[in-house]
Amino acid sequence: MNANPTFGPATGIGSLPGGDAREAVKAATGSFDDFPFLPELPARGPGADMIGRTAGLLVEMYARVEPSGWRLGDRPGRDTKRARSWLGEDLDALEEFTQGYEGQVKVQAVGPWTLAAAIELRNGELALSDPGACRDLAGSLAEGIRLHLDELRRRIPGAQLVLQLDEPSLIAVLRGQVKTASGYRTHRVPDRQVAEAILRDVIGVHDGGPVVVHSCAPDVPFALLRRAGAAAVSFDFSLLTERDDDVIGEAVESGTRLFVGVVPGTDAPLSDPAGSVSGVRSLWRRLGLHPGLLTEAVTVTPACGLAGASPQYARKALAHCAQAARSLADNPE
Repeated sequence: MNANPTFGPATGIGSLPGGDAREAVKAATGSFDDFPFLPELPARGPGADMIGRTAGLLVEMYARVEPSGWRLGDRPGRDTKRARSWLGEDLDALEEFTQGYEGQVKVQAVGPWTLAAAIELRNGELALSDPGACRDLAGSLAEGIRLHLDELRRRIPGAQLVLQLDEPSLIAVLRGQVKTASGYRTHRVPDRQVAEAILRDVIGVHDGGPVVVHSCAPDVPFALLRRAGAAAVSFDFSLLTERDDDVIGEAVESGTRLFVGVVPGTDAPLSDPAGSVSGVRSLWRRLGLHPGLLTEAVTVTPACGLAGASPQYARKALAHCAQAARSLADNPE
């Protein structure tokens, strides 16, 4: 894997509002000429949500919807079939809008620890409660992602695939903040080395391609993700404080790329594009980093997925990211 890949200047996170795959892919490809992404449309219902979509990728493991959420079962049911059908529609649309395209394309899947903190075992407890189940789930996920990437390579032969793993629950897992089914206790914290190793195994399935890990939660563990093999970390820039400066500086100096979420994920007034990235420029000055490194190290994104936004705002937000990235390139200081 390329240790220090270069990414496009701007892209989306993943989810968009609505349920029309062609319209969503048209927006995702039209907004980012050099770094489109495969949209997710959770408004379609269970199976199109973040967890259900990734559950549909699992190999020899199947999940169904229960009143409490997604639960593993013995065979593929209608929920798994629906998830796979919707993903097929999305891939058809992406293939249609990327005919002849040669460049980076980003695809997303839920990471192993967020998945383990969301999917229940047959007994109703989360997979997170069982270390063996966590390993099995991660292995099934890795194989499913590998097959997913293979299909994308067949459909878009000129694409340079970038894999994004969504890990919004990773910090809660590492801090023992995920509650048990009863709600009275929390799950035991996994060994830090085990947590890192499982992440490394899933990241490693994209052999020869870069992996971005996304979290819009506070205190993203940059160092752990770097050690696990992430080429880039995607995060909500508004959650940073000056206490995070050293962590960000170390990440950049080690070659980790930053996907900075500077555009709100739900309907909000948008400042001018230069204003959206003014905080990134300020961070660079505080860290004493060379301004010319900005466009190499930074990709501009929304703060999180746009599923909760109006369709009109979502389109504006994607365009705003592209404009903000151009502003950053034109005036890095």
